[in-house]
Parts: sequence; C-alpha cells; structure tokens
Amino acid sequence: MVEFALILPILLGLLVGGIDASLALYDKAVITNASREGARAGIVARNPLLNDAQIRQVVTQYAQSALVSFGTNPSQPTVVIQKASLNGDPTLRVTVSYTFKGIGLGSLFDSLGKPWVLQASTEMVYE
Repeated sequence: MVEFALILPILLGLLVGGIDASLALYDKAVITNASREGARAGIVARNPLLNDAQIRQVVTQYAQSALVSFGTNPSQPTVVIQKASLNGDPTLRVTVSYTFKGIGLGSLFDSLGKPWVLQASTEMVYE
C-alpha cells in the first residue's frame, strides 16, 4: 500500500500529461487545417473575392466544429489576416491562435500566468 500511495501521483501525472499533450497536438492540427481552409477560401478566383470577415467566418466555423475544449468558457480562436506580396505576386496569410486549456497542463500554465497558446499560419498566392 505504501509503494502504491507513493507511485500513484506520479502515474496519474504522467497519464494526465499524456492526455493533455495528445489533445494539444490534435488542436494544433485543427487550427493548422483551419488556417489552410481560410487561406484557400480567400485566394480562390471568384468575383467578388471574400472579404476579411468572410474569411474569419470560414476559419471559425471549421475550428469550432473540431476543437476539443473543456470547461464552461471555451477559448475561441483568434484569426489575423494579412495581405502582402511575394516576388510581385499578391499573397494572403491567415494566422490562427488558440489558447489551449486542457484538463491539467493547460490549466496549470494558465494559473502560472503563461497560457499555452497554439498558433498556425498559412500563406498562399492569389489565383
């Protein structure tokens, strides 16, 4: 019993840490795909082109349906849209940031004052 009592907190910490790391990797993949969806929607040749609000809507709809969040107040992804030029070609960069809460590590980082922020960015050339 004594050995079990000493080892149990370590095993539970490893278990919760593994689950949190897996959820963070999944959410990172989701926001990466959301940034790709937004960039693709913004550069596709159509008349008229999507405006920034419509691109943000594409990204948030994709992310909200797939992100794993816990608690009563889930974090919403932040979308930044930048238009630039690369070798004379107009480009669109969509950056998505998401504060990961998780079930253990995310809450721990949040309480330490350094939230766990996941970020993904996609840049595409207009068609």
